[in-house]
Amino acid sequence: MTTRKTTGYTEDHAKSGLDAKFPAIETWPNQFKAYEILVDDPEFTSVCPKTGLPDFGRITILYMPRKSCLELKSLKEYLFTYRNLGIFQENIVNQMLDDVVKACNPVWAKVVGDFRPRGGISTIVEAFYPRPKNSKGPLK
Repeated sequence: MTTRKTTGYTEDHAKSGLDAKFPAIETWPNQFKAYEILVDDPEFTSVCPKTGLPDFGRITILYMPRKSCLELKSLKEYLFTYRNLGIFQENIVNQMLDDVVKACNPVWAKVVGDFRPRGGISTIVEAFYPRPKNSKGPLK
């Protein structure tokens, strides 16, 4: 019989931070068509939901606006919400994508979290809108 090794992470750890109350991301009316906006936060921080240790990374939000653009001051306040929030890196990126889409309904969007090494391992998480129905591997 094989014994399965566990990390001690629970379903509660996995859901940590997803029920947080995030401030609304404000928008302003877009005046042009068919262009991209890249927002870069090179000093993003959050907290590991199990250990409470800080996580550091770079968040980039790339999108093509439809009728509205993200207002950057409110986006900054939104990003600050994560500073003391216990949440997994994968959840950060996917939550941000959902909130960006909810705020401005872009033609398409991509959120990337490039998280610094901890224990010798770094992580890059990418989420896309529209979300692919049947992904068969990495999207480029």
